[in-house]
Amino acid sequence: MKYIDLSHTFEETMPVFPGDGVAKLKQVAYMDENGYNSFRLQTGMHVGTHIDAPFHMTENGQKLSKIPVEHFFGKGKIIDARNVNSIGAEFLQNIEIEQGDILFVHTGHDRNYKTDTYYTKFPVITKEFAEAVIKKGIKIIGFDSPSPDDAPYDLHKLFFQNNILIIENLTGLEQLINIADFEIIAMPAKFESAGAPVRVVARLN
Repeated sequence: MKYIDLSHTFEETMPVFPGDGVAKLKQVAYMDENGYNSFRLQTGMHVGTHIDAPFHMTENGQKLSKIPVEHFFGKGKIIDARNVNSIGAEFLQNIEIEQGDILFVHTGHDRNYKTDTYYTKFPVITKEFAEAVIKKGIKIIGFDSPSPDDAPYDLHKLFFQNNILIIENLTGLEQLINIADFEIIAMPAKFESAGAPVRVVARLN
């Protein structure tokens, strides 16, 4: 059995969405001075590889801490949508998606992480794509980009209204292309919030 880490490292130098505060991760105790090492974290919850709960953009949506634990892992599926700006429903034609699957969209945009264009020029999905995967009953959708859509984020809201969580800023999804059987584990800490950083792992069966 093989495991693949699909997460960016959480560090102070990681980029953040325009308008968000930068993350601050500081070492505050040292072995030679204090007898132990310790760190202090100050961060927004939607930085780096992170998961969004419905409360992020819906008034009565669930916070992350209220999501049942089984929602954070399941059978994985991947779509190869590299080198396009708009990802339409045609990308779903040759993939079998079942109720409860976790769907990742590989755009290749993670290669632009830490560049000026990462948050300004990224591929987006169409409404037809979103409606099609909602109909298939997925429970999480993830992207190796900062967002599936642009402001006013109607597709975010559409996913949340159907209790579908969103993972953003994944990396390394090319490792899953042509893998027929894998599971996804995306377990964040139990924050009472609208989202949180998450370490996402694929387990190849």
